[in-house]
Amino acid sequence: MAEIDVVIEDDRWEAARLDELARRAGQAALDWLNMDADLCVMGCDDSRIAALNGDFRDKPAPTNVLSWPAVEHVDHPAGANPPRPDTDELGDIAISFDSCAREAETQGKAFDAHVTHLLVHAVLHLAGYDHLNDADAETMEAAERSILEPLGIDDPYQERNS
Repeated sequence: MAEIDVVIEDDRWEAARLDELARRAGQAALDWLNMDADLCVMGCDDSRIAALNGDFRDKPAPTNVLSWPAVEHVDHPAGANPPRPDTDELGDIAISFDSCAREAETQGKAFDAHVTHLLVHAVLHLAGYDHLNDADAETMEAAERSILEPLGIDDPYQERNS
Protein backbone atom coordinates (compact mmCIF):
# COMPACT_ATOMS: atom_id res chain seq x y z
CA MET A 1 0.00 0.00 0.00
CA ALA A 2 1.20 3.49 -0.83
CA GLU A 3 2.54 5.78 1.85
CA ILE A 4 0.82 9.15 1.86
CA ASP A 5 2.67 11.55 4.12
CA VAL A 6 0.85 14.65 5.32
CA VAL A 7 2.66 17.73 6.59
CA ILE A 8 0.56 20.39 8.32
CA GLU A 9 1.92 23.96 8.16
CA ASP A 10 -1.40 25.67 8.92
CA ASP A 11 -3.21 24.45 12.05
CA ARG A 12 -6.64 24.92 10.44
CA TRP A 13 -5.89 21.80 8.40
CA GLU A 14 -5.85 19.75 11.64
CA ALA A 15 -9.50 20.61 12.34
CA ALA A 16 -10.32 20.09 8.66
CA ARG A 17 -8.85 16.54 8.88
CA LEU A 18 -6.42 16.98 5.99
CA ASP A 19 -4.65 13.81 7.07
CA GLU A 20 -7.83 11.76 6.52
CA LEU A 21 -8.87 13.60 3.35
CA ALA A 22 -5.41 13.26 1.77
CA ARG A 23 -5.16 9.55 2.50
CA ARG A 24 -8.66 8.88 1.19
CA ALA A 25 -8.26 10.98 -1.97
CA GLY A 26 -4.69 9.87 -2.60
CA GLN A 27 -5.42 6.17 -2.19
CA ALA A 28 -8.55 6.39 -4.37
CA ALA A 29 -6.56 8.08 -7.14
CA LEU A 30 -3.66 5.64 -6.84
CA ASP A 31 -6.06 2.68 -6.92
CA TRP A 32 -7.72 4.07 -10.05
CA LEU A 33 -4.30 4.58 -11.62
CA ASN A 34 -3.32 1.05 -10.54
CA MET A 35 -0.22 2.46 -8.87
CA ASP A 36 1.50 1.79 -5.58
CA ALA A 37 3.60 4.94 -5.22
CA ASP A 38 4.27 7.26 -2.30
CA LEU A 39 3.38 10.93 -2.19
CA CYS A 40 3.49 13.84 0.22
CA VAL A 41 0.76 16.44 0.86
CA MET A 42 1.48 19.73 2.62
CA GLY A 43 -1.41 21.75 4.04
CA CYS A 44 -0.56 25.45 4.08
CA ASP A 45 -2.13 28.90 3.75
CA ASP A 46 -2.38 31.39 0.88
CA SER A 47 0.82 33.17 1.86
CA ARG A 48 2.91 30.00 1.70
CA ILE A 49 1.35 28.71 -1.52
CA ALA A 50 1.79 32.14 -3.17
CA ALA A 51 5.51 31.98 -2.33
CA LEU A 52 5.74 28.46 -3.75
CA ASN A 53 3.78 29.50 -6.84
CA GLY A 54 6.19 32.40 -7.32
CA ASP A 55 9.27 30.25 -6.80
CA PHE A 56 8.26 27.38 -9.05
CA ARG A 57 5.86 28.88 -11.60
CA ASP A 58 6.84 32.56 -11.59
CA LYS A 59 3.26 33.40 -10.55
CA PRO A 60 3.55 34.93 -7.04
CA ALA A 61 -0.16 34.69 -6.25
CA PRO A 62 -2.17 32.24 -4.17
CA THR A 63 -3.71 29.21 -5.82
CA ASN A 64 -5.67 26.27 -4.47
CA VAL A 65 -3.23 23.41 -5.11
CA LEU A 66 0.23 22.84 -6.59
CA SER A 67 1.96 19.61 -7.51
CA TRP A 68 5.55 18.57 -8.22
CA PRO A 69 5.96 15.21 -9.95
CA ALA A 70 8.93 13.08 -8.95
CA VAL A 71 9.60 12.04 -12.55
CA GLU A 72 9.40 13.82 -15.88
CA HIS A 73 6.29 12.88 -17.83
CA VAL A 74 6.35 11.22 -21.23
CA ASP A 75 4.57 13.01 -24.08
CA HIS A 76 1.37 11.36 -25.22
CA PRO A 77 -1.33 12.08 -27.83
CA ALA A 78 -3.86 14.76 -26.86
CA GLY A 79 -6.84 13.23 -25.11
CA ALA A 80 -5.08 9.93 -24.38
CA ASN A 81 -4.38 8.71 -20.88
CA PRO A 82 -0.70 9.37 -20.17
CA PRO A 83 1.61 6.40 -19.73
CA ARG A 84 1.76 5.36 -16.10
CA PRO A 85 4.97 6.64 -14.48
CA ASP A 86 7.30 3.86 -13.41
CA THR A 87 8.23 5.15 -9.97
CA ASP A 88 7.80 4.36 -6.29
CA GLU A 89 7.66 8.08 -5.45
CA LEU A 90 4.93 10.02 -7.27
CA GLY A 91 5.72 13.51 -5.97
CA ASP A 92 4.58 16.34 -3.71
CA ILE A 93 1.40 18.40 -3.34
CA ALA A 94 0.76 21.70 -1.54
CA ILE A 95 -2.81 22.78 -0.82
CA SER A 96 -3.97 26.11 0.60
CA PHE A 97 -6.65 26.24 3.27
CA ASP A 98 -7.61 29.84 2.45
CA SER A 99 -8.13 29.25 -1.27
CA CYS A 100 -9.98 25.98 -0.71
CA ALA A 101 -12.33 27.52 1.86
CA ARG A 102 -12.99 30.57 -0.31
CA GLU A 103 -13.67 28.48 -3.44
CA ALA A 104 -15.89 25.97 -1.64
CA GLU A 105 -18.02 28.81 -0.25
CA THR A 106 -18.17 30.69 -3.56
CA GLN A 107 -19.07 27.53 -5.49
CA GLY A 108 -21.55 26.30 -2.88
CA LYS A 109 -19.63 23.06 -2.33
CA ALA A 110 -18.88 21.15 0.84
CA PHE A 111 -15.33 21.92 1.96
CA ASP A 112 -14.39 18.23 2.30
CA ALA A 113 -15.68 17.42 -1.19
CA HIS A 114 -13.82 20.37 -2.74
CA VAL A 115 -10.55 19.48 -0.99
CA THR A 116 -10.91 15.83 -2.00
CA HIS A 117 -11.46 16.86 -5.61
CA LEU A 118 -8.42 19.13 -5.60
CA LEU A 119 -6.24 16.39 -4.09
CA VAL A 120 -7.42 13.87 -6.71
CA HIS A 121 -6.73 16.51 -9.38
CA ALA A 122 -3.21 17.02 -8.02
CA VAL A 123 -2.45 13.28 -7.87
CA LEU A 124 -3.52 13.00 -11.51
CA HIS A 125 -1.11 15.83 -12.35
CA LEU A 126 1.65 13.89 -10.58
CA ALA A 127 0.77 10.90 -12.77
CA GLY A 128 1.05 12.92 -16.00
CA TYR A 129 -2.50 14.14 -16.59
CA ASP A 130 -2.99 17.76 -17.59
CA HIS A 131 -5.55 20.18 -19.00
CA LEU A 132 -3.49 22.27 -21.41
CA ASN A 133 -5.89 21.59 -24.29
CA ASP A 134 -9.57 20.65 -24.52
CA ALA A 135 -8.93 16.97 -25.28
CA ASP A 136 -6.59 16.54 -22.30
CA ALA A 137 -8.97 18.50 -20.06
CA GLU A 138 -11.86 16.18 -20.99
CA THR A 139 -9.69 13.11 -20.30
CA MET A 140 -8.54 14.48 -16.94
CA GLU A 141 -12.05 15.51 -15.90
CA ALA A 142 -13.39 12.06 -16.82
CA ALA A 143 -10.66 10.48 -14.68
CA GLU A 144 -11.57 12.77 -11.76
CA ARG A 145 -15.25 11.85 -12.05
CA SER A 146 -14.37 8.14 -12.12
CA ILE A 147 -12.33 8.48 -8.93
CA LEU A 148 -14.72 10.80 -7.06
CA GLU A 149 -18.00 9.02 -7.81
CA PRO A 150 -17.25 5.92 -5.67
CA LEU A 151 -16.27 8.30 -2.86
CA GLY A 152 -19.78 9.78 -2.99
CA ILE A 153 -18.61 13.12 -4.39
CA ASP A 154 -20.72 14.77 -7.07
CA ASP A 155 -19.29 15.76 -10.43
CA PRO A 156 -17.22 18.87 -9.61
CA TYR A 157 -17.71 20.16 -13.17
CA GLN A 158 -21.48 19.73 -13.26
CA GLU A 159 -22.31 23.43 -12.88
CA ARG A 160 -19.78 24.39 -15.53
CA ASN A 161 -21.10 21.81 -18.00
CA SER A 162 -24.83 22.42 -17.49
